[in-house]
Amino acid sequence: MYVTTDRALAAPAADPAAVAAELRDRAEILDTLLRFGLGQDLHDRELFASSFTPDAELDFRPAAAAWDAEPPVMAGRDHIVTTILGMFAGRVTTTHQVTNSRITVDGDRARLTSLVEAQHVLTADPATHALLKNRYDVELRRDGDRWLMHRVRIDNAWLTGEPRAIFG
Repeated sequence: MYVTTDRALAAPAADPAAVAAELRDRAEILDTLLRFGLGQDLHDRELFASSFTPDAELDFRPAAAAWDAEPPVMAGRDHIVTTILGMFAGRVTTTHQVTNSRITVDGDRARLTSLVEAQHVLTADPATHALLKNRYDVELRRDGDRWLMHRVRIDNAWLTGEPRAIFG
């Protein structure tokens, strides 16, 4: 499920062109998750949508289970973007921090594991918040010279605050 390989690069060090290509892929792969977080934080629909394949799937159920919520799996880029941005629009301010990322690349497919800390604050009542530390397990697909998230599974490591006030 998570990327647990014992090294970062698969390309042999003796092949500089292969190493450079793999490093470029890794930068583009990580950028998908950065666009995901910043797109939410800025309420930027285009940036947020640019992280997903058209047929993407986002499963927030493992994270939501930490507060006994049972959201449906979201399917399709447009549905994911509309649902998440709509849930927060004018109501919730977010900040996302991405760290501890691990990546494997296999041709036109890749896998990304990251820790994402997401702070959610009610705009009208900043004392009401939910701080979530989540593990992301992401399957990606190559799209020309960039990468897009195809399947995203979010699992909660810990949380503080009132997630029910944020997520309903």
